[in-house]
Amino acid sequence: MNVVQETHISDVKKAKVKELAELLKKKTVMVISVKGLPSAQFQDIKKKLRSKAKIQVVKKSLVNFALDHSGVKELKDLVPYVDDSTAMLFSDEDAYVISGILADEKSPAKAKAGMIAPFDIEVKAGPTELVPGPDISALSAVGLAPKVENGKIAVMKDKVILEEGKEVTEAIASIMAKLDIIPFEVGVDPIAAYMDGVVYADIKIDKDAMVESLEYDFGRAFAFAVDLEIVNADTLDLILSKAAAEEGIVSRVIS
Repeated sequence: MNVVQETHISDVKKAKVKELAELLKKKTVMVISVKGLPSAQFQDIKKKLRSKAKIQVVKKSLVNFALDHSGVKELKDLVPYVDDSTAMLFSDEDAYVISGILADEKSPAKAKAGMIAPFDIEVKAGPTELVPGPDISALSAVGLAPKVENGKIAVMKDKVILEEGKEVTEAIASIMAKLDIIPFEVGVDPIAAYMDGVVYADIKIDKDAMVESLEYDFGRAFAFAVDLEIVNADTLDLILSKAAAEEGIVSRVIS
């Protein structure tokens, strides 16, 4: 006789799946990485986002179950991005607005072994605060050229000690700590987001680049508006000055 074994789902799990099902109706459903994030900072970010988003750390199996049974085909495309170092974020805000807020909440962090360099990490030539001793050998071990000057260790040549994409070793992490090099940021990173029927992966927010782009675009638009004599609060003074200068030139030519 074959015995059919029923899978028992606890009431707690059922309630959690039901809650997730409701949250999956939000405009933005985002998978975020919380890897290496200190608990205190994570709680602080959740608190700051409380009015705009809800963050939940849920077991991978429950998240996958809820996504698979959401009834929305595209939401299932988030499943591959969920793992044990992720959490789920739900919001009625635009995914890129939320990503911008998360970018603002990052803080500097010292290098630890196993981290991946976000860019080439270079030690510039010059004096350090290190005193002669074992640190000379430690600096040499990572490819630097140390020399004692005025009772302190100096680095004689610029040197990239870790290339972008490479893993931090214990030795390099130690040297970066000694030289007060803090190349990393810790925070919540968006991995993938569902919004308006589409899944977006590898969301990157570079606010400095965005500001530079806006400043460049504003400068071009401003010059264009002045040339066409489009009058507004920004262009009025320059257009009047331009008109006055042109009037002076015409007067001199006529006279």
